[in-house]
Amino acid sequence: MGITRRPGKPKASRRPGGLEQEVLAVLAAAGEPLTPAQVQEALGDGLAYTTVMTAMSRLHAKGILSRERVGRAFAYCWLDASTLAARRMHRLLETGDDRAAVLARFVAELGPEDGQLLEELLADGPDGDE
Repeated sequence: MGITRRPGKPKASRRPGGLEQEVLAVLAAAGEPLTPAQVQEALGDGLAYTTVMTAMSRLHAKGILSRERVGRAFAYCWLDASTLAARRMHRLLETGDDRAAVLARFVAELGPEDGQLLEELLADGPDGDE
């Protein structure tokens, strides 16, 4: 599948995943949710709207972006590294046959500082407050 370009623009090749990386960079720099049209404009290299929209939809499906409806479109937001890591950990936990064993092994492999931090987080509750 090639990159769709507007007429009159030279076709540039990207390395695999290059467009997704560019989209992520735009969203991270923006610091707020953007629509595919806004990302398309920020990229400014003649990409078709549908190409940008497809890349953003794929990133959402991979769990890298969140989205919210804005009118008829979606606005997408980049998820920070801690959220992505937590989601990966949750997916791995879901794939195990014995959740208790997986969690017990995880806790057993924590260092003393991380173990103490985990205890504090658990005592504070899910929102970080008592």
